[in-house]
Amino acid sequence: MSARVNLDELLAAFEWVSASEAAAVDCNAYVSKVTGKVHWSGEGVEEELPEDIEDGSAYVAVPHKTEFDLGRSLALRFVEERLPRSYETVHQYFGKRGAYSRFKALLESVGQLEAWHQYEQSAIEEALRQWSEENGLTLAR
Repeated sequence: MSARVNLDELLAAFEWVSASEAAAVDCNAYVSKVTGKVHWSGEGVEEELPEDIEDGSAYVAVPHKTEFDLGRSLALRFVEERLPRSYETVHQYFGKRGAYSRFKALLESVGQLEAWHQYEQSAIEEALRQWSEENGLTLAR
């Protein structure tokens, strides 16, 4: 039987880990394969990690968003599906700094920003579901 992990808590941990790069701090989270509890580490976290946190048979590190390829390629898939005429423009955005701000400005100008957020959230949840299964965890709400 696999440990049950709360999806909302796992999503929060995923955001925490993924934001660490932008914040220039080391943020990690781990899920117990036995209890499903999420353990957090990083600046401002009071919790002390279990001593055996490095034991891969007992804990699994929550992945960073780059491990799921949910950045540029996801944005381009969205554009290809919803705004095919803008594909080349958006593809060029991702060759330069500030791509996401230009991408989101474009989406806002054509009324697709909320659709993008839903698309991205759905892709994240699906990736976390698959990751959980691969690591012997069951997601619950």
